[in-house]
Amino acid sequence: MSTQTERTSVSPETSAHSEARTAQRLALDGRRLKELVRAAYLWLRQQEAVVNSYNVYPVPDGDTGTNMMHTMRSAWEAIATLDEPNIGAVAKAASNGALRGSRGNSGIILSQLWRGFARSLDGKDICDAQDLAAAFQEAARTAYSGVSTPVEGTILTVARELAEAVAVAAHRTHDLRKLLEVAKDAAYDAVQRTPQMLKILKDAGVVDSGGYGLYVILEGVWRSVNGLPVETPEASVETSGLNREAESALQREGGWGYDVQYLIYARPGKPLDVDQIRADIEAMGECPLVMGDAEVVKVHVHVPDPGVPISYGARWGSLRDVVVEDMQAQSEAFVPAGLAKPVQPPPEPELPPAAVAMVAVASGAGLTRLFRELGARVVVEGGQTMNPSVEDFLGAIRRARADAVIVLPNNGNIIMTAEQAARMSEVSVHVLPTKTIPQGVAAALAFNAALPVEALLEAMRAPIAQVTTVEITKATRTVTLNGVNAQEGQYIGLVDDALRTAGDDIVEVTLAALHSAGAAHAELITLYHGNGLEAAAVEAIAERVRAAFPRAQVDLVAGDQPHYYFIIGVE
Repeated sequence: MSTQTERTSVSPETSAHSEARTAQRLALDGRRLKELVRAAYLWLRQQEAVVNSYNVYPVPDGDTGTNMMHTMRSAWEAIATLDEPNIGAVAKAASNGALRGSRGNSGIILSQLWRGFARSLDGKDICDAQDLAAAFQEAARTAYSGVSTPVEGTILTVARELAEAVAVAAHRTHDLRKLLEVAKDAAYDAVQRTPQMLKILKDAGVVDSGGYGLYVILEGVWRSVNGLPVETPEASVETSGLNREAESALQREGGWGYDVQYLIYARPGKPLDVDQIRADIEAMGECPLVMGDAEVVKVHVHVPDPGVPISYGARWGSLRDVVVEDMQAQSEAFVPAGLAKPVQPPPEPELPPAAVAMVAVASGAGLTRLFRELGARVVVEGGQTMNPSVEDFLGAIRRARADAVIVLPNNGNIIMTAEQAARMSEVSVHVLPTKTIPQGVAAALAFNAALPVEALLEAMRAPIAQVTTVEITKATRTVTLNGVNAQEGQYIGLVDDALRTAGDDIVEVTLAALHSAGAAHAELITLYHGNGLEAAAVEAIAERVRAAFPRAQVDLVAGDQPHYYFIIGVE
């Protein structure tokens, strides 16, 4: 951290003590903040999959890391070409970029953190220790106020606790390097405690993914100010951030090592010492994460030699679910998508003006076609793992060319993004909080552009609560939740986002999930099939469903959705 452009403008003092103290009164300016934003984005991009892996449910579409990464990328892109020394101006530009590019609940909260951070620095040329502490505190306050029902044990808790730690430390030191280290460490400690605050995290054996994502962002900043690398070789192709000499040096140092994960189960009469295990694992490598209790501990770490943490864990107890991934091999196999020029789709014809329009979110050709047939003027491509951004919604609202727009997010993780776009839109936008595709279809069936907007909203809102949603996919890891023991690779059935059944037979899992959803008393069961399930298998399963629930009409719709073999509406 340079002392020439980053010092506070304090008067020179003659005593050696004062000079030594002044030397630590470092400050950030706009150009340095720009570097730190870039570092945070690149490090989060490298750790995206790790953040995603802490999804509570073992489904193949955990997307917290992806959403936060895209949000940070938008913050970086908003300032990438700026040459601005004023830190307030750079923070504001980054905040605006994060807001427009935010995706999913985690991305929206991250953008609110940026909003508070920028608000605190507004009008400032530089940021010293006290300014940084105040900015972290305002970031946490703004994020809390942006959530209708804040929940502890989430990214909000992590933001608040790191802000409190920095505020205390700022009374003891003016060294911004030290304060950024305090922020990183406090975030890590808070993340480790999230399972103690949220039972579902403890049951799932994970920490809060959004909180961990925030820790990764701060770790990227800390790495930058300490001269440590924040990007892999493939990242350098896109950003030109590493030259060939630097890249070769990294290769000579042993490449990118191994990603090691496992569970330690305590032996009878030999409880696990979580604090000791955490300290030892942290000393072994990068990106350490250790959580659990005296019976079971989850370990994750990046190391050059995977045998070291594995042998260490085996000394404590029985190792299970051991995963070792060669990150160097993954890096060498990577083909940068940016080398091929993307094919741009033809522009959509401009729609004629309308009094009211419906905008829906869907993923898959069949579901997109279905919502268009039900009257959606614009269908936003998105869903699990590909949550649309605020900017995506604003573009869709503009393309709808209506005086009033009704948005169907059709995913619980997209509602906050749609609501943020509604607040920013120049036209009247109403977001109906549809959390699933079947809920969205039920609402869309009631769409009637001839009705007054308020009456139309009431008509579309009424059917949402009458739909129960079942989803059939495969477990991405072994977990026990809600009394259900799901093994990695097994079929699992979720009912309104809660794990209800697991097994090796997709038919039996589907039928069990439907029973749990109350299908025995349903009038209509609609199976939206996708994820490459063959037509013959779809028909066979549909016949089994008809036989098991003879009172209900069973309809088949080709949804072509990724990840889920079936998304089922039960009404």
